[in-house]
Amino acid sequence: MYAAEADYFAAGGPGKSSFAPLAPFFSPDVVLHQAKGLPYGGIWRGHEGMERFFLAMSGTWDVFDMVEQSFLSETSPLVVLTHVHVRARATGRELDFPILQTITVEDGRITEVRPFYWDTAAIAAACTNYHSADDRLPRS
Repeated sequence: MYAAEADYFAAGGPGKSSFAPLAPFFSPDVVLHQAKGLPYGGIWRGHEGMERFFLAMSGTWDVFDMVEQSFLSETSPLVVLTHVHVRARATGRELDFPILQTITVEDGRITEVRPFYWDTAAIAAACTNYHSADDRLPRS
């Protein structure tokens, strides 16, 4: 699944990538929980939801490289620590950050994904014209 995801992002973003190579890895009733503070935050359900999620991700990131991965548990739920390098499509800003995911697998397909981010504010800020929360405060 991670190789198919990398291929999806490498294909070039919205309208250039197809969800079809990813679909077999996900149960038809898969649920993905993304932190609300992210540009693609919320709960994504089913193949249609996952397709919309991957479009939102590729619309957010011009580069999304999984630099290093460690599988901390190889039985369901899987626990995967991934260090990523990203470049925001809207701002060109680059970030490196870890994501810890729990991934539930049933009958060989992913049924639930829960990613945990250390700093959602920094990730969201990289995608906007603001560098930090302090930049949003009114100046007198």
